[in-house]
Amino acid sequence: MRESSRKISRRRFLSLTAAAAGAALFYRPSPASAQAPILSPHSLRPVAARSGVIRVGWEPVRRLDPAFASSDSEISFLTAVYDYLVDVTTTDAVAPRLARTWQVSEDGREYTFNLVPNAKFHDGKPLTAEDVIYSFNRLRDPAVGSPKISLFDNLESISAPDDLTVVFTLKTTEPDFIYSITDNSAVIVRAGATNFDTEFIGTGPFKVERYIPEDRTIFVANEEYWQIGLPYAAGMEHRYLDSNAAIEALRGGELDVVLRMPNARFVALQNDPNLQTVTFATSGHDALRLRMDSPPGNDPRVRRALKMATNREEINAFAQLGLGSQGRDAPIGEFFAEYFDPNSPLPPYDPEGARALLAEAGYPNLTFELFVPNTGTRPDFAIVIKDQWAKAGITVNINLVDEATYYGDDGWLEVQLGITGWGARPSPQQYLDFSLKSDGKWNESRIADPELDALIVKAGTSVDRAERIAAYKAIQRKLAEDGPLIIPYFFPTVGAARKAWDFEGGFAVQAFPGRTNFTRARQASS
Repeated sequence: MRESSRKISRRRFLSLTAAAAGAALFYRPSPASAQAPILSPHSLRPVAARSGVIRVGWEPVRRLDPAFASSDSEISFLTAVYDYLVDVTTTDAVAPRLARTWQVSEDGREYTFNLVPNAKFHDGKPLTAEDVIYSFNRLRDPAVGSPKISLFDNLESISAPDDLTVVFTLKTTEPDFIYSITDNSAVIVRAGATNFDTEFIGTGPFKVERYIPEDRTIFVANEEYWQIGLPYAAGMEHRYLDSNAAIEALRGGELDVVLRMPNARFVALQNDPNLQTVTFATSGHDALRLRMDSPPGNDPRVRRALKMATNREEINAFAQLGLGSQGRDAPIGEFFAEYFDPNSPLPPYDPEGARALLAEAGYPNLTFELFVPNTGTRPDFAIVIKDQWAKAGITVNINLVDEATYYGDDGWLEVQLGITGWGARPSPQQYLDFSLKSDGKWNESRIADPELDALIVKAGTSVDRAERIAAYKAIQRKLAEDGPLIIPYFFPTVGAARKAWDFEGGFAVQAFPGRTNFTRARQASS
């Protein structure tokens, strides 16, 4: 049995309720108003001298520019070196970080963030509002070309009344704007910084001592970190391995933590007496998507036939081994509580009906090349699809690609048929804005539906809770009927760590594993 298992049940309201979540810094505030104490030597209980180097296994990194970083390994690097203005906890609650407090105006258009007064960059430069403004303006600068630019389409301006105050002014109301501030790419960098692949200067808990591409990154503790007493470890090491090699290194004592692995390998670790494991539900999912801007994906009969040829329950059982939750071909699942529609009108599994519909559409013997990143359960997903679609007369040739290569040059956006792994997000709006709006930077299916666009805008801007729920459910209905996606499951986050390390509050992993914070990991007492 698993040593730790959690299922998150979340409700999406216009504001969140403040609740304790462990140490002083990490509690669940309301996005409309939040406060954390300014840290002093008295803010944390006394800790022993830093010791030990925690070794974490990741896939190799490709891009370390925050504007473009996307994989778990890249985001984990950013999380170590930099800080976020506002963070998320292991339960996806909003939490203070460099912003110790914030307030939202009554009309919902102005967010004011008050910075901690004692944060410094690794080169000794004090953090100021100028750095925050530069960091967010860079993400929304068309000349930079970050795929995250659409997150800030509604941002009218960012200003600084003084060195420790930043004001974000929106064009219109946007109830989930606070989650855009927590985006994986939204780390705070020095004003004017540009050389992110060679200069690693942040305000974060670890400094880069040595970066060896394709091999490892060696970090040392930031002795002047503004969160007094953290990190507990003297250092951290990211070792770049494929998941199978990482698991063997974990079992052999050469790694201390692995946060990404096939479910079958995770299940096999449960009886290892030297390991502690964790799993919990997330909004992360694998989406099989077909481009809609060219044949055959531009024919709604083809899209419907592919849905009819797919048995989602069988895929979920084979790929997720019972650890995942069922999907309904939209990026909104049970994780998002009242936004989820369990009755969206998916066509029933009917391979013979799919075969007939394809013949009617003029595609009696379809052949696809299916591009798949060779990580996690995506190859398992592909294997079952190949078998299921064959029963409808569809030939699928699977092309497995190294994950870093697959995403590294944006080639995944060009293939006709592919499986994309979407990491967990705290709001469904981010999936919709990125991948399903006509102008979304990651609109991999090339969907261009004005009615869908209007629903996405309504869901993202309405301050009427009932109206937002209705819009999200209407989106799910459209995608279930003839959308370009097949989403059979929402995968859990899983992780394993050696018992030689203790984790304050227990071993836990962020819904997006790369955001996992290792500052409170310490070597276990012998």
